[in-house]
Amino acid sequence: MKSFFNMALLLFSMASFSQYKISGYVTDTNNQKLQGVAIHVEENNIETTTDDSGYYEINALPKGQNKIIFNYIGFETKSEMVYTDKAIQVLNVQLVEKEQHLDEVIVSTLYNKIQSQNVMKVEHASVNSLKQKGATTLIDGLATLPGVAQIATGNSIGKPVIRGLSGNRVLVYSQGIRMENQQFGEEHGLGLNASGIESVEVIKGPASLLYGSDAIGGVIYFNPEKYASLHEKVTLLEQQYFTNTQGTATTFGFKASPSNFKFLVKGNYTSHADYKVPNGDRIINTRFIEKDFKAGIGFANSKLATDFRYNYNNLNLGLPEEDIENSGFRNPLFPKQEVDNHVLSLNQKLYFKNSKIEADFGYSLNNRKELEALNEIALSMKLQTASYNLKYYMPKMGKWEAIIGTQGIHQINTNFGEELLIPNAEVNDFGVYATTNFAWKTNVLQAGLRFDNRNVNTTTHGIVGEEGYFEGINKQFTSFNASLGYKTNVLESITTRINIASGFRAPNLSELTSNGVHEGSNRYEIGNATLKNEQNIQFDLNLEYKSEHFEWFANGFYNHINNYIYIAPTGAVIDGNNVYNYVQNNAQLYGSEVGIHFHPHPYDWLHFTSSFENVIAKQDGSNLPLIPANQWKNNIKAEFEYGNWFKEGFASMFLNYTFKQNNFGEFETKTNDYFLVNFALGGKVAYRKTNFNLSVNANNMLNKTYVNHLSRLKAEGINNMGRNIILSLSFAL
Repeated sequence: MKSFFNMALLLFSMASFSQYKISGYVTDTNNQKLQGVAIHVEENNIETTTDDSGYYEINALPKGQNKIIFNYIGFETKSEMVYTDKAIQVLNVQLVEKEQHLDEVIVSTLYNKIQSQNVMKVEHASVNSLKQKGATTLIDGLATLPGVAQIATGNSIGKPVIRGLSGNRVLVYSQGIRMENQQFGEEHGLGLNASGIESVEVIKGPASLLYGSDAIGGVIYFNPEKYASLHEKVTLLEQQYFTNTQGTATTFGFKASPSNFKFLVKGNYTSHADYKVPNGDRIINTRFIEKDFKAGIGFANSKLATDFRYNYNNLNLGLPEEDIENSGFRNPLFPKQEVDNHVLSLNQKLYFKNSKIEADFGYSLNNRKELEALNEIALSMKLQTASYNLKYYMPKMGKWEAIIGTQGIHQINTNFGEELLIPNAEVNDFGVYATTNFAWKTNVLQAGLRFDNRNVNTTTHGIVGEEGYFEGINKQFTSFNASLGYKTNVLESITTRINIASGFRAPNLSELTSNGVHEGSNRYEIGNATLKNEQNIQFDLNLEYKSEHFEWFANGFYNHINNYIYIAPTGAVIDGNNVYNYVQNNAQLYGSEVGIHFHPHPYDWLHFTSSFENVIAKQDGSNLPLIPANQWKNNIKAEFEYGNWFKEGFASMFLNYTFKQNNFGEFETKTNDYFLVNFALGGKVAYRKTNFNLSVNANNMLNKTYVNHLSRLKAEGINNMGRNIILSLSFAL
């Protein structure tokens, strides 16, 4: 970490205090000045807003070419390219009124285009919009997006699933660095809290070109909360109450941008009791307590931009099992997990006349313990990961853009408990890549090539022939990958995207080295040191139609995976546990997501959205396990205002139908269909000089008895949560 800080100080010392300034007015087509327009400089993440006269001013525009984005609710997003060829510039902008979604900048792809200019179709959603859908946790909100589901253990543990792939096949990024938290385990969740997260982006499909190993199924990219606008400070207090679990979530935050320096802090405390199923029973030990703290400090001028972030997350959660004697109310019972997660990240950008360098450095410490009883630590693993990601954006040549980069991680796993799931190990990744983007008229062509190398080195532990023996290994995994994408407007209102990409995943430590009972699965698992890379190729087709009052989309995909790794029974039994081996075979996944968005004129306040998604997954003629059932999601939303005291009001009715899952894996059972009704109501209340947001969500409003096919409690005959009403109140001071 010391080297990271030394590098940051060096980069600061290189900075010149000369500034490039830009200012102007933002109006509508009737030349009316617009107050509160959000203005974002993409290069160094500086933000400001127009004042009551529609005027804005930015005093630290980076050197070279800049994209400035103007966002205003009810108006079409507009981006302007500005080149800093003089110290002071004037840019007046006119926005066109239009009732459709804002075109967000996509951060998870290399070129950071707005979605309409992006070759890849990326799902984007703000955390606030996920909360309006009644999400209890961050992963609950993700599961409302098309093509995304979750493998859940009660209310506390959720693992994301993208088009049927999960675990180490889905890479999670937060604060610009990859999250490493022993995600191979079935009972290991994200370890992230929604507090302090601005939005999420989901890449569905292989993204190994961008991120290397483990992005074979896709990427979930969490964008941290933005700093306050220049010369502003904001204090936030938010309180939530959940009726089903009698849970509470309290959030406090403060951020300010007094000058080129900016900072923020945010803390959250969440506590849930056991959740209740529709018949009134509580599922013992599904309770959990979570503490989360985030902090950031940034600096930006015309030569550089720096963003340093820290996140501490502590999760104390119960593990539901049979014959647990209930006691207390909120404190988790034994067996339980205690997980500490520390994440530090440094994002650094240096601007030159026609190019720039961007670097991300990260360090994470995941300390995971499983306790069977008081002072009895059965499992204790400490995972330390240092990572880097360096990108050089080459000078733009006409319509051509190009990036070259390198990425890598250094990871150490150390055991301290009585039991070992995986041995002590060291993992080193190194990757290099190059990509180019060519745009003309409404067409964009993007291509890239990448090479990766992973080295896995483990230590020998235990006695040969006994449970808990791990033979040391030293394995090398290499892979070349490529991607090719094309986007065009076949008509003015119809956009087509076609992508072909390959991806890979090196076997994880559990698959290579396991030798013992995995308590979370009640299986004796034996690893396979001869496993090869999983290697896939996926074809994606996206069609979108957008008009002023009607939109539709259709996504289709086919994913072929060579050497797909899965676990299969051997027929043997050790100490009363069935023995399973890790083996490989080819697999195929294919499916689609289709949907519409309709807001009829002149009733522009009314919105109707509907989407259908399905995945079919096969290997060697049989179904893959943990594949989500087909879903049909519908939402009717009304937007309204009442007088001068209730603004930005909304009322939503969610009608979601999940089909029967008859395509179940060899060790699964079919799951019945079910229909859920959710409701949401909220808005901004103005009382005297105080403004606050108020919302009410009712999930499973009809108290339907059901079980999700991906619930890990399904095998125990335990249903999903019953009716849950969520009350939210937040103040921004």
